[in-house]
Amino acid sequence: MSSRTPKNRRGDIHSSLSVTPSRTRRSNYDAPRRNLDDLNSDVSHLDVPLSSAPALSARAAPSDEPDEIRAIWGTTVNLAETMKLFREFLKGFKPKYRVAHDRERGAHTRAFSTPEEGEETLYETYLRRMRQVGDTNLNLDMVNLLAYPPSKKLYNQLMKYPQEVIPAMDQVLKDLMLEIADLDQQAGMDGMEGTDGEAEIAEIMGRVYKVRPFGLPAVNMRDLNPTDTDKLVCIKGLVIRATPVIPDMKVAFFRCLTCSHTVQVEIDRGKIEEPARCPRDVCASVGTMSLVHNRCEFADRQVIRLQETPDVVPDGQTPHTVSLSVYDELVDVAKPGDRLVVSGIFRSIPVRVNPRQRTLKSLFKTYLDVVHVKMGGGGALGFDRSTRPPGGDRLPGVGGGEDEEEENVEGRQTRKAEIEAKLLELSRRPDIYELLAQSLAPSIWEMDDVKKGILLQLFGGTNKSIARGGGGGGPRYRGDINVLLVGDPGTSKSQILQYVHKIAPRGVYTSGKGSSAVGLTAYVTRDPDSKQLVLESGALVLSDGGVCCIDEFDKMSDATRSVLHEVMEQQTVSIAKAGIITTLNARTSILAAANPVGSKYDVNLPITRNIDLPPTLISRFDLLYLVLDRVDEALDRKLAQHLVGLYLEETPERAGIEPLHELAAYIDYARSKVHPVITEAAGTELVRSYVEMRNMGDDPRASEKRITATTRQLESMIRLSEAHARMRFSKFVELQDVKEAVRLMREAIRTSAMDPRTGKIDMGLLNTGTGSGQRKMRDDMRREVLALLDGAAGGRGIKWNDAIKRLGEQSSIKVDVAEFTEVIKGLENEGRVKVVGERDKRTIRRMDG
Repeated sequence: MSSRTPKNRRGDIHSSLSVTPSRTRRSNYDAPRRNLDDLNSDVSHLDVPLSSAPALSARAAPSDEPDEIRAIWGTTVNLAETMKLFREFLKGFKPKYRVAHDRERGAHTRAFSTPEEGEETLYETYLRRMRQVGDTNLNLDMVNLLAYPPSKKLYNQLMKYPQEVIPAMDQVLKDLMLEIADLDQQAGMDGMEGTDGEAEIAEIMGRVYKVRPFGLPAVNMRDLNPTDTDKLVCIKGLVIRATPVIPDMKVAFFRCLTCSHTVQVEIDRGKIEEPARCPRDVCASVGTMSLVHNRCEFADRQVIRLQETPDVVPDGQTPHTVSLSVYDELVDVAKPGDRLVVSGIFRSIPVRVNPRQRTLKSLFKTYLDVVHVKMGGGGALGFDRSTRPPGGDRLPGVGGGEDEEEENVEGRQTRKAEIEAKLLELSRRPDIYELLAQSLAPSIWEMDDVKKGILLQLFGGTNKSIARGGGGGGPRYRGDINVLLVGDPGTSKSQILQYVHKIAPRGVYTSGKGSSAVGLTAYVTRDPDSKQLVLESGALVLSDGGVCCIDEFDKMSDATRSVLHEVMEQQTVSIAKAGIITTLNARTSILAAANPVGSKYDVNLPITRNIDLPPTLISRFDLLYLVLDRVDEALDRKLAQHLVGLYLEETPERAGIEPLHELAAYIDYARSKVHPVITEAAGTELVRSYVEMRNMGDDPRASEKRITATTRQLESMIRLSEAHARMRFSKFVELQDVKEAVRLMREAIRTSAMDPRTGKIDMGLLNTGTGSGQRKMRDDMRREVLALLDGAAGGRGIKWNDAIKRLGEQSSIKVDVAEFTEVIKGLENEGRVKVVGERDKRTIRRMDG
């Protein structure tokens, strides 16, 4: 077997071709045919025994091709012609054909900088690059087949009969690779002289080359019909689960138990035929062939579940899922949460009612054998590069997709370079910050600070692993910024969330009431195929490297909310269920919106009484915005005019706004290319600002200091200043970035941590739920209650309402019933007082002791 070139062993194509023609073999076929004319020769060299019966049919015209594969079975498609067409296409296709084709369809085309650029033979360049980098996959854009006039019918053949056409294309590709290597060796190109060239050609001979077609228009999963079976289709979706790599048998090795004779059987259309008897005539024992596991050949295979993306699911229906089988180089390319555009062959296989019986169900199981995978096809923004594998998402294969623009000959102004130049020019504008903030959700009026905070959240800080820290490699400091919007109803909070979800890379949008704790993290289900318990990723794990938007945050159940503590600081999800113990990454920014208690914000109460969220969770948000609905005639008039203006038919385009796709391109470029470092001046300013914020709580009259900032606020300032530097495409965090970060932090703290009783900032409100002024007031009230009880006659105690009334008479400020209840509860826990009775008839008695 090793002497000849390996047979086409693609897992994704179960070809019915038994012979694959190649230049090297064609000469072998010609030799016996020439000898047939010599009637005196003995027939010992022929593999076919000649019949003694007279020939009843005319001899076939001599042909280059073996008889078996003249045409695809059941059709009039001549494979020899198909191969000839594809060969012409690879040798003759030029970029100018594609541009002309795009122009006909009215698509966007790019101008060539020189006429020669449109005339280069594109695929020959790709084949040379494949040889240089040692790649065996060629990504073939099917639109190019349509654009090249001679190969138009090849497009339909490839779409309808991929099982037969793709292996033929593989063979043409290999022949051309050898041909180009021969030419290059004769021309004496670099690395192809003499023995180097021979070694290179020998290596090409031993490889299996694969064509990976893509570029079909994507169809919805729901539109896949039985008529599409065994055809090439293209679908989009979201990966929800990927199995571990499964070894898939390609060549089986059998040994006879009686005489130890060995035989190899190749896979044929997805099945391996086990020999019923020993092939040796001497032995011929029945049922003695046993499989030798170690000598078989296997290929990698993986099963992926692809779900419809939420934006294409029809109203009121649950998303569909499709199983994908990926093979060889495509294994482990995608992970759960990725959005893919997949080209593959739609297959259906019968299912047995009972594995022990031959009865089949009339309902077939369908899946997709993948030939090409392309990332993206989802949100407008790219991924956060720091959350992807270290080598980046390098899909196998040369040519196709974005590579064409990136990898054109150097020195030419390509489309990518044009976009980059435009973005860099935009970043030099002095008012870039205001411009981008206005471009974010332009239909929402004002709310500038909120938009600026969310804009910086989209840019994000840089993720860092500090080697000096404890443990291997040190702790990983998060660069993701979390933002919480709290406010009155009708202040367009959900609108902002929807907008961010549309633009964010791997965003998941959930609502408080409609989510459970396992739905956010991960849940254990039984896999329908293998019947094993498997872990399915939830919303936070799927949005790893993106933004998770949570609406109605206050209406979440406590069990669900407790999950977020770990995600927001450590950025992992730890799981111990059903024997599965693991830690999953959830490196996501969280943008949450909540309503205050009683749905209207009460300005006279501290924030912890207004928002029904645990203080530990509130302190994990970098920015907390209060979006209040204040009455102001001038502002109301402007807002109403803006809203009515949106409903008018011919709304004038508001000047000075970047369109959505340009904003997305800008943010994407900044996130992938710009990683700012803090300068010394910025570091000094950060320290000074932090110390100043801490000192704001220094009050000479108060006996205890109020906490106005914690180290979390310092880390937030660092992240915000990095994001601001990123937004300017700056390599360094400078003074102006820190100042803007401090201003945003101050605004956020001023609105969220201000004690309404004193008007001063107190971080204790957020961290423990009670401010220092509140604690002092409780102590005073406690003393007074004990004094009242001591003064009560006969130890009968005081009625609840009377106690509140008498305290109110003594005090200069109104006694809060909730505070009074807390004080009495505290005294009761200490054993100082006892409450007897129910509701209004409650009596407070002093305990002796």
